[in-house]
Amino acid sequence: MIPILILAIIGGGFAVFSIVAGSLAGPKRFNKAKLESYECGIEPSPQAFRGHRFPVKYYLTAMLFIVFDIEIIFLYPWAVAFNSLGMFGLVEMVLFILAVFVVYAYVWRRGGLEWD
Repeated sequence: MIPILILAIIGGGFAVFSIVAGSLAGPKRFNKAKLESYECGIEPSPQAFRGHRFPVKYYLTAMLFIVFDIEIIFLYPWAVAFNSLGMFGLVEMVLFILAVFVVYAYVWRRGGLEWD
């Protein structure tokens, strides 16, 4: 219990320190675009600004990132238990990676990785 409490205190201290240091050391140049919510200094496009729908391409890109990110996360437990899994674990991971590459090739061929 004590180590968890110490880690929480260190994490909270780091968060507070980062926010204070950023506000003290960061530039103070504000403009209309930077004061808009969810903007990074680029003028918002008229389509999104007027409340219209975003193109589906944004959502497809986000979903592709989530799918590939979750698939790659499965590699970490396999790498930790690699010695104890033996040939079965190796064959299963080769099949899994093959499936990921098939999906990647499909998305690439359909133009899902092209940004217009």
